[in-house]
Amino acid sequence: MTRFAEKNVAITGIGMSDVSRGAAKSALALTVDAALEAIADAGLTRAEIDGIATWPGERADGSGFSPVGSAALQDALRLEVGWYAGGGEAPGQYGAVFNAIGAITAGLCRNVLIFRTMYEATARKSFYANSLLREGQRQAGPFAWYAPYYTYSTALQQALFFNLYVHKSGIRPDQVGQIAVGQRRNAALNPKAIYRTPITLDDYLASPLIATPLRLYDCDVPIDGAVAIIVSRMDVARTLKNPPVRIEAIGSSMRYRNSWTQLDALDTQAQPKVAEMMWSRTDLKPVDVDIAQLYDGFSYHTINWLENFGFCERYGAKDFIEGGRRIALDGDLPVNTGGGALSAGRLHAYGAVHETCIQLWGRGGARQVAGEPRVCATSTAGGPLAGAMLLVRD
Repeated sequence: MTRFAEKNVAITGIGMSDVSRGAAKSALALTVDAALEAIADAGLTRAEIDGIATWPGERADGSGFSPVGSAALQDALRLEVGWYAGGGEAPGQYGAVFNAIGAITAGLCRNVLIFRTMYEATARKSFYANSLLREGQRQAGPFAWYAPYYTYSTALQQALFFNLYVHKSGIRPDQVGQIAVGQRRNAALNPKAIYRTPITLDDYLASPLIATPLRLYDCDVPIDGAVAIIVSRMDVARTLKNPPVRIEAIGSSMRYRNSWTQLDALDTQAQPKVAEMMWSRTDLKPVDVDIAQLYDGFSYHTINWLENFGFCERYGAKDFIEGGRRIALDGDLPVNTGGGALSAGRLHAYGAVHETCIQLWGRGGARQVAGEPRVCATSTAGGPLAGAMLLVRD
């Protein structure tokens, strides 16, 4: 067994349900579709799935943020597992993957089904799902920091952090806009993407300001959909039908205050130490990365990750993305090749993992990056939820 547990684990199959702004199926049915596709893609049967995990676990609050938990899917698929998990207190959305790595290494299971389901598009027709706060409820815990300042949505919160970054970096709106414009260009080539009509930089600059400096096209898209991946022990992975996508290194550090409002550096959030940890667990360097699937709940997060992963210097992303050429499909570092959450839809970091495997297995069709990409850097959210993985085709 290698020194770092993640090197004994690989992604062996992927699946994605229909993705829409108003599903004809229930959230559980979408999850079943994604899970069965992932199991078949790996060349496995349900009987061979002996672990199941999700992030953040079922939230039966009507918001659509996480309507399906591990127990519900296990029962729906009649899985007999040796281990299962689901919980929100983890290194971003990758908590389920990191937990599965530990379970596989501990000998509790060999093939783990991991999934993420969102049903926010439907929920928002009848629920204030975009609000951090609930009308008529007394606010407690972290929400008590927001209520006095009328910070009712994630966009308002992150706009404050983004403003600090803009002040320190000097990035211009036309530079920020390259993220949204480039990702929409990629989404136009992705049949699963929600928004496929190209936009121009002028369109971006003319779009409404949601919370300065965040514009409409800087914000990700709530959807109904599910994505699933199978992670397997490496000796098992090498007997299955797809070339294993090795989990070369992970970053899960939280050497900061674990708080959305009291982080040590609001303009970088928790990303720097997470990236530092990931790079410490591999001999690969930023120059070895062929593609990057970077979290984009807001375009600001993607810009931040470019710097914190070391693809450019601190506050140098504005020059790196200038004109959009370097981050395009045929650029030096193609970013969010399927359109990301800004255009393809918010499946959180698991949408990024799915797209990574599409690219590393050469299934991208019109959006396939040339030259048989082998190494991908991918990441999760902002705030204290940061997590990172370096994924490598075996």
